[in-house]
Amino acid sequence: MSREYEYRLALSKTLQSNPDQLFCYWKGRVALYAALKAIGIGEGDEVILPAFTCVVVPNAIIYLKAKPVYVDIDSDSLNAKLINIQTATTEKTKCILIQNTFGLSSEVDEVVAFAKSKGILTIEDCTHGFGGFYQNSPNGLRSDFAFFSTQWNKPFSTGVGGILLVNNVAYLDAINKENKFLIKPGVKKSAMLKVLIGFKNAFLGDRTYWFFVKFYRFLSKTGLVVGSSSGTEITSTVMPNGFFMGASAVQFTEGLKALRHIDKLMHRRKQNADSFSNFLRVRGKTSVKEIFNENHSFLKYPILVNDRQLFIVKAEKASIRLGDWFLSPIHPVESEFEKWFLKPENFPNASYVSKHVLNLPTEIENPEKVLAFLSQNIDDIL
Repeated sequence: MSREYEYRLALSKTLQSNPDQLFCYWKGRVALYAALKAIGIGEGDEVILPAFTCVVVPNAIIYLKAKPVYVDIDSDSLNAKLINIQTATTEKTKCILIQNTFGLSSEVDEVVAFAKSKGILTIEDCTHGFGGFYQNSPNGLRSDFAFFSTQWNKPFSTGVGGILLVNNVAYLDAINKENKFLIKPGVKKSAMLKVLIGFKNAFLGDRTYWFFVKFYRFLSKTGLVVGSSSGTEITSTVMPNGFFMGASAVQFTEGLKALRHIDKLMHRRKQNADSFSNFLRVRGKTSVKEIFNENHSFLKYPILVNDRQLFIVKAEKASIRLGDWFLSPIHPVESEFEKWFLKPENFPNASYVSKHVLNLPTEIENPEKVLAFLSQNIDDIL
């Protein structure tokens, strides 16, 4: 058995799927691009997605000369609502992206049913949702496709990495055809990724977190190291050279190691999220609604703050590992939104949340340090 197939088999056990319907890529956005290309997305087509996402998602659409059509989010679930999707649907709509934000899937069945009634395909963006559940079944099983990310801060990490699950078997041949054009990662790129993974495992801790985050992002943007978002991927709508890349043996090996602990980690995330929710509710602060708890896997725990930059400075001084997803409707873009067909003023909920949101770490073994920090800065929290 090859290492790749062993990895796909391990993935299939968590996803309760067929390993032959799983495909591995260098990054999650490449998996999305492969799905869009396989279903024939092209010039003149429209793809609906939430106006609260990462810029690499609309980029995958634009690379195929199609148009991203955004819809506003629900301020409680932080996901696109069915009613907004219905309003945005036109005769040009060929696909709907159903996002799992911070680990929460919501209204998936309703959106899928609507899409089927219109002859529209659906893709679940489960980059935050591997290992989580929706209505008692694993995230990603209800749409025609689902894609996942195994980037540094995702449910489990292979440094960078992506997975595509093809639920609609009518498209398996098309995916296999597209995958013939995948670029193989070079020895240098694979070796660099292996070094970065080893460095992270050896040296990343509470005290070094903020230094390494800033330094890594700088090196990643300049292309000096393997990064989750390198160079033009977050500044341009032009597909970079070497984008359509397959996965490497390094990722298969790291993935197999990480998957051994996925159930334990998911349980810990839930427990920590409960602690954060209880803390915030008692103090009258915005928290994740209890109705979402069963379906939420809590990759990150979202909070809203008055002054985000000030709160980040305080967290850095206290060695608290805050996340900063999503700092704009198409994170991390902060200007020239028109290049991505976005008018932020048309999406008030997404615009408001993206101005105030930060994310608490849920993978930590003891949340007491985070809770103490929140208590000390409670007036900064909305």
